[in-house]
Amino acid sequence: MVSLRSIAYYAVHLNELRSIIQWTTWHNAPHERDEEKESAELKECFRFLQMTSRSFAAVIQELHPELLVPVTLFYLILRGLDTIEDDMTLNIQEKEPLLRQFHEHLSDESWTFDRNGPEEKDRELLVKFDVVAKEYNKIKDPYQLIIKDICKRMGNGMADFAKKQDANANTIKTTKDYELYCHYVAGLVGEGLTRLFVEAKLANPALLQRPELMESMGQFLQQTNIVRDIREDHDEKRYFWPREVWSKYVDNIGDLFLPENKEKALQCQSEMILLALSRADECLFYMAGVKEQSVFNFVAIPQTMAIATLELCFQNYAMFQRNIKITKGQACELMMQSTQNLQLVCDQFRKYARKIHRKNNPRDPHFLDISIACGNIERFIETIFPTQTARTLPQGEGQADAATPAVAQEYKSPEEIEREKKASQEARRDIFFVMFAVFITLSLVSVCMIGAAWFFGARFDLAFQALRDGNFAPASPKERAAMVKDAIMSTSSQVASSASEAVHSEL
Repeated sequence: MVSLRSIAYYAVHLNELRSIIQWTTWHNAPHERDEEKESAELKECFRFLQMTSRSFAAVIQELHPELLVPVTLFYLILRGLDTIEDDMTLNIQEKEPLLRQFHEHLSDESWTFDRNGPEEKDRELLVKFDVVAKEYNKIKDPYQLIIKDICKRMGNGMADFAKKQDANANTIKTTKDYELYCHYVAGLVGEGLTRLFVEAKLANPALLQRPELMESMGQFLQQTNIVRDIREDHDEKRYFWPREVWSKYVDNIGDLFLPENKEKALQCQSEMILLALSRADECLFYMAGVKEQSVFNFVAIPQTMAIATLELCFQNYAMFQRNIKITKGQACELMMQSTQNLQLVCDQFRKYARKIHRKNNPRDPHFLDISIACGNIERFIETIFPTQTARTLPQGEGQADAATPAVAQEYKSPEEIEREKKASQEARRDIFFVMFAVFITLSLVSVCMIGAAWFFGARFDLAFQALRDGNFAPASPKERAAMVKDAIMSTSSQVASSASEAVHSEL
């Protein structure tokens, strides 16, 4: 049921309400599930998908039929692994072997796990994990190998960090540790998905030769989530912001949430957002290698939402007070723009990069670096989709820029200058020929139309007489009737005169 707060919000944000209506009314999925062909276990897997993820569930279910089930199972398996890692009620002696051996349970269709804490939201997924394992063993062997490999590497990485966390509350000390953690929980996801896309022949195989692009896709999403969820993580006494960053501003990470440290908190936040922004251009590069529309939608929607979330968080102290997120209306608008083509996705990245640049605080120590990061996004977009419109200069700048062509001319070779002259001459000659052809065509059409009119009895003499008399406007109905009557009388008198002359000549 819609709350009164939502009604009040959308009453003054009509553009967002319009986006919601447009998305729900006009969006057509590239592919749709065929539930009639699904087994009971597979339907249960899709129920788990909708239960564990509201944001990914919709786009996963619109994937190409070749990838629908493998990606769904890939997500659920990693969600189960993440549920064990996030459960703070499990001690490290139990958690570590579970994480390291989780990939071995994929082949065991009888394995389940019911020792998660009662408050763990995805507990049911592990309680009924045998359903997932049964469907996993039905998919093609190459997909199984990819999922199992990623699950094994991720589980070992999570176990390493969980072991360190048991000894020290803040395990992430350096930026390098921070990026390594994001690699294990998200960068490997990007690699696994890319391998699935290429195996299904729905993405460019060259993506596998650029591991930094796959890495950035996962890092950008994970770092955005870590920045946004700082308040929620603080309430649960777990921290992912590296000590190397926050120790520049406060002695204890909890001090960032004190009102007297507001400015320091925003400066620390700027540095964290800067780390994420540096990955944005590589995400756009990756998306250019995706072939199929449903796969493009799948990778593009989370990325545009991520940069919109960074813009929402940037210089916004509310994120230290409560968990913030983009509205449903903004999400629908982003999904509409992200499910068409790469150029519209680039437009969204440019839009939010400019918003971040406008919010950038000159007193912030990272002001220059953030401005450069936003500029790098725009520059990369220009290399893919150059701006075609002419740049409008304010008054006074025209003279300053007038010397630019002359300066550029000095550095051109004689061959280039000669080629430009010839091209200019050819362009003028082409314009002349086009104008001449148009003139000849119009002349011929005019002659044909006048000739046809004369052949069918047009009285051009009357038209010329009217022009000589100064009648340039069309005659009124009475005047036309009088003119017709005069013409008839004139014709009758001419006939009578001719007949009289004939009689006299005969006599």
